[in-house]
Amino acid sequence: MRLIVATHNQKKLKELERILAPLGVEPVTGEMVGIPLDEVEETGTTFEENAFLKADAACRQTGMPAVADDSGLMVDALQGRPGVYSARYAGEDATDADRIQKLLGELREVPAEQRTARFVSAICCVFPDGHTVTSRGECPGRIGYEPKGDNGFGYDPVFVVEGGRTYAELTAAEKDAVSHRGNALRLFSLRLQEDLKSKD
Repeated sequence: MRLIVATHNQKKLKELERILAPLGVEPVTGEMVGIPLDEVEETGTTFEENAFLKADAACRQTGMPAVADDSGLMVDALQGRPGVYSARYAGEDATDADRIQKLLGELREVPAEQRTARFVSAICCVFPDGHTVTSRGECPGRIGYEPKGDNGFGYDPVFVVEGGRTYAELTAAEKDAVSHRGNALRLFSLRLQEDLKSKD
C-alpha cells in the first residue's frame, strides 16, 4: 500500500519509512509520484487539526491516501510553548540552531527541576472516501542547558530523555523506540491495520 506523506522534511520521511515499512506500507512524497504538493497553511490550534489539514489537502490533490504528522515541543515552564508553533518559534526563516537558542534564552533562569517538557506527535491519514485514521504519541523529557549530539533535527539536541541523553545523542533505532513520533506511529500502524482488515 502506498501512502502520500504530506511533508517536505526528508528526515521525517525517513522516520516514517523505518516504522511503516514492516507493515508493507510504502510512504512516498508528492514529488516521487510526479505531483508536488501545495504548501498548506497550518491554521489549526492543535497538532491534530494541523495534521488533518495537511493530510486532507494532500489526499485531495493526489487522489491517494495521504498521511501527515504535526509535532512539536511543549515546555511546562513556558505554559506549553512553543507547541504548534515549534517550527516557526524564532521566525519563518529561522534555522534549528536559531530556535534552540531562543528556547534556551527563555529558559536561562529556569532551574533543572522546572525544565520539564514533552514532545507530541499527532498523525492523521485521510482516505479518498473521506474517512480518517488518527493517533497521538508523546515522549516526556526535559530541556538541557546546551545542545548535545549530532543526530536528529529540530530541538533534538536539547531534549533530554530518560537515561540522560538527548534525542540527538541516540541512534535512529534508539530514538524510534522512545520518541513521540515512534509512539504515535506504532499506535497508527495498529489502527491502520484494523482499518484495512475491516475493509477485507
